[in-house]
Amino acid sequence: MWKVGMSEEVGKALHAVVDKVNQAAARRPKTLPVVPPRLVAVSKTKPPDMVIEAYRKGHRNFGENYVNELVDKASNPQILESCPEIEWHFIGHLQKNNVNKLLGVPNLFMVETVDSAKLADKVNSSWQRLRAASTQTLKIMVQINTSGEESKHGLPPGETVNTVKHILSKCSALHFSGLMTIGRYGYDLADGPNPDFQALLSRRQEVCASLQLPLEDVELSMGMSTDFEHAIEVGSTNVRVGSTIFGNRDYPNTPTPSPEKKSKVPTEEAAKKMERLTVTEQ
Repeated sequence: MWKVGMSEEVGKALHAVVDKVNQAAARRPKTLPVVPPRLVAVSKTKPPDMVIEAYRKGHRNFGENYVNELVDKASNPQILESCPEIEWHFIGHLQKNNVNKLLGVPNLFMVETVDSAKLADKVNSSWQRLRAASTQTLKIMVQINTSGEESKHGLPPGETVNTVKHILSKCSALHFSGLMTIGRYGYDLADGPNPDFQALLSRRQEVCASLQLPLEDVELSMGMSTDFEHAIEVGSTNVRVGSTIFGNRDYPNTPTPSPEKKSKVPTEEAAKKMERLTVTEQ
């Protein structure tokens, strides 16, 4: 339940994260493109009041993982009235049967999770049909499964160039903005730079070299609450931070098993489900 005291907490947390984003950007090597990192505040499961409060503190970019929740939140009368310049990012897995619903979202700024040429075609044709009177293109990113985990969505790294080439040549209603990854959860930086971030950097180099695109025109969306500073230091231009700004999330519809039904060792299916839930925390 939203409380007045939370207003100050959201403001302080947002300010602290913005400071860390700027400090991390200042530590980047001079060889990286000079692109100010964008902070996407992930408001998943949080009430509209929290979004409005962050907006009042000057923030504009917000992200959601689920189509229905984004539709509800973006169409909320309070948000529509109080946040006219809000920019919504969709950062969850997108199924083709939800494309039309997603593209009808007010103030949709970017879809970060296009993970196949077929999905790009569907988004492209739907955007052309829904926005026929407008010449505005839709910003999209191509999601890459850099860790190779079955529990994560995304394009196999080896298909990156061909997929981007398809979007550039066949999807005139879309604006290719960059590459996105979630990466393996819980990587220990004591072992060196995050290999998933390094893999995305390599994919960008490959895309830019093959398709003759300037590096600074291809963004990298990588980094969440636990690793966004490192992500920015190595080149991320778009970080997705939720719980660090809005606090831990509650999932009221998640049933709690009775003591006699609890298993000391989770099944493989349960472990994968738990990981999927965890890695989308942002």
